[in-house]
Amino acid sequence: MASATLLLPARTQLAGTLSPEAGRALARADREAGDAGEREQLRRQFQLSPDHWPVAALTRQLDAGDAADARWLRADPAFLAPDMMGARLLAHGPALGLTMEDVDALLPALRPLFGDAGFVLDAPEPARWYLRLSSDAPLPEFASPDDVVGDDLFGHLPQGDAGRRWRALFTEVQVTLHQHPWNARRVSEGKPAVNGLWFWGAGRLPDVVNTPFRQVRSRDDIVRALSLLAGVPDQVEGEVDALIDLRHLRSLQLFTDDALTPLLAELRRGELSRVVLDFQDGVRLVLEAGQRWRVWRRALARLDA
Repeated sequence: MASATLLLPARTQLAGTLSPEAGRALARADREAGDAGEREQLRRQFQLSPDHWPVAALTRQLDAGDAADARWLRADPAFLAPDMMGARLLAHGPALGLTMEDVDALLPALRPLFGDAGFVLDAPEPARWYLRLSSDAPLPEFASPDDVVGDDLFGHLPQGDAGRRWRALFTEVQVTLHQHPWNARRVSEGKPAVNGLWFWGAGRLPDVVNTPFRQVRSRDDIVRALSLLAGVPDQVEGEVDALIDLRHLRSLQLFTDDALTPLLAELRRGELSRVVLDFQDGVRLVLEAGQRWRVWRRALARLDA
């Protein structure tokens, strides 16, 4: 019998009062605790060998299909804003609304900077730019842009001797883009300038990606890339274990009415063996039909109770 696993945001993102039916079902569920965070949440669903998290290689394979046999680094377009203390990353990637016209205008000015350093810069997708790294030289730690947005950049730049080269490239890119006339055009049209690149996600493709799911529904690029490498089919027939990505939800009512209530009905009818709710704060709730007999458990009023 099939199961359904829901990827959900942190419980605090779904604030409000649960309906009586949802409160009873969640109170009777088995509760498990795991590590919090987007990466840790996805690693519970996908197992990589070697065990690492090479975002650049994963999405490169999704975007261009040529990630094998190379090491990759994301160099995503970014909008940086100076302030009294330094500079902040205000937007990156998809938030900039770039088109291939933007890529064609900006990339030629940047390629010589990286070519001189032995790297190839390209952008098969306007929101995701890549560096193909030419050697296995040690790399510094690169921060995910989602951990940097709105914060001062200084504490998030690559550190140490291995980071010196990348800090220099980071500055050279800013100088080149600041002077580029295409950015003046974007600003005149009310669009954010592309005045920096954010380096992150370094690594090679894993040899193997495994997942128990035979159906994955997600708009997220990393989830789609992992599903592709795991061999999850585009189309399936019959009852299969499914992973459904609902991390975009911010409405408790939408979650309960459109997702949880129909799944509880399928549990009662014996159409599903179990439903797993995996929250980004690390909590997992496992629901099964037989739990309805746990009548001594008091219904939850809120998800984060």
